[in-house]
Amino acid sequence: MPVTRMIPWAVLLLAMAVWSGPAAAQDEPVGPADGAAIVGVIEGQLDAFQRDAAAEAFGYASPSIQRIFRTPDNFMSMVRTGYQSVYRPQSVEFVDLVMTSGGLTQRVLFVGPDGVPVMAHYYMQQQPDDSWRINGVTLQESGQTT
Repeated sequence: MPVTRMIPWAVLLLAMAVWSGPAAAQDEPVGPADGAAIVGVIEGQLDAFQRDAAAEAFGYASPSIQRIFRTPDNFMSMVRTGYQSVYRPQSVEFVDLVMTSGGLTQRVLFVGPDGVPVMAHYYMQQQPDDSWRINGVTLQESGQTT
């Protein structure tokens, strides 16, 4: 059974993000355009991480995440220290888009710089303009071998 690794600030981040602010109603199934947009948002943020483009990476976060971290530098500091697998992955594989208790969740398999595979759960939030933003991420050891 996989072991979930979360540090205290990540617990706070997830709790505040998932249970705060207006989330889009998910009564209708997500179509291919939304699925592609969600992948595009995550890919955009990953690209920004690779270039250390803090303001750009921060721009992919939902308003509630932005309120928690307040500045792009605070956000990037959290990512660098707590999400090394996401910040500097060896590989990235988009697995599936599922509905969870946290809402619409994109699962992404990362192999971190240490060679350890982790499953990232990206909790997505649709904005009033129908765009998508990242509303929190949790990491779980995947148990898969590379």
